[in-house]
Amino acid sequence: MKAIHFGAGNIGRGFVGLLLHEAGYEVVFADVNSALIDSLQAAATYDVLEQGEGGRTHRVDNFRAINSSTDAEALIDEIATADIVTTAVGPNVLKFVAPVIAAGLARRAVELAPLAVIACENAINATDLLAEQVRGHVTQADWPGVASRAAFANTAVDRIVPNQAADAGTSVTVEAFYEWVIERGAFRGAEPVIPGATFVDDLEPYIERKLFTVNTGHATIAYLGHEAGATSIAEALQFPEVVAVARRVLEETSALLVDKHGLDEDAQRAYREKILTRFSNPALLDTTLRVGRQPLRKLSRTERFIGPAAEIAESGTTPVALLEAIGAALRFAVPTDDQSVELQRMLRAVSAEHVVQQVCGLDPAHPLYEHVVLEVRRAQGL
Repeated sequence: MKAIHFGAGNIGRGFVGLLLHEAGYEVVFADVNSALIDSLQAAATYDVLEQGEGGRTHRVDNFRAINSSTDAEALIDEIATADIVTTAVGPNVLKFVAPVIAAGLARRAVELAPLAVIACENAINATDLLAEQVRGHVTQADWPGVASRAAFANTAVDRIVPNQAADAGTSVTVEAFYEWVIERGAFRGAEPVIPGATFVDDLEPYIERKLFTVNTGHATIAYLGHEAGATSIAEALQFPEVVAVARRVLEETSALLVDKHGLDEDAQRAYREKILTRFSNPALLDTTLRVGRQPLRKLSRTERFIGPAAEIAESGTTPVALLEAIGAALRFAVPTDDQSVELQRMLRAVSAEHVVQQVCGLDPAHPLYEHVVLEVRRAQGL
């Protein structure tokens, strides 16, 4: 069995690639980072070091690496004969991997089983987005044939993979906990062999539980912690005011999830408490800058703040703690993060209404709109 994984970074090696390796796949990493690819090509193995309860060290072998910017033809050939393709590149980068996936599917023999395509990104239904972008590189006449050679499945993934030590090399430190949930229906009864993953009929509760609890809570702590002067997530959790807001944010999102998806209230309470414990793991040297990066994406319409806040507002309730977190995200001013720089430029150059419509995707008629406009004005110092 062979798996192609786009994104040979820490998440790719320490989470998705590891689970594919343990499922028995030969893993072919694809990335544009030539130094990283060279290191992987020169290495026979790398280690994944789990930190936390039940953690152990895994040795990964039986992998190869391809530079997707210089060896596209070789990568297309690999995709054409693979069993599974996964990504961990960031939602905004999927458009760059779509062309080679489209070419690989076009080159795939019709007698082979459909290629499992799974975008393991922190975004709702990222594989649907990838499928549409793949379709954009295939003619309308050819699409039915190409599409029949693939099974595009959405997924929810959860594992904290922090910044790594400077001397880590290709090895990766991760938390011991992980969750990989994949929708079953796309495979029509022929799910790929991944013992470390869970296949479900209805993915939406898992996606939103993860995004609106893990990602919302993590980013809340990063933005408020950064304002408080903390450099790491563990340090941010030493500030009582940061913990208090994070708890209130997760209470708001949990109430939404319980009401919307029928989740057990006690189980959801335990889930969010476990998450706060995971965040405080001192062995994971995660920084507020890493977790808070790309605030424009994190403040977009379906993401971890505006997404749940909008639904809460639509139900007739004003989300107080989420608005406080949104305000902290707006004030995240980091010169080394391009999206932070652009957000701060917008706050100086355009009206609050423009920011809310363009960044947050909220229409003036939406019940959350005026509340977010007020947070933007506060961030503008008005």
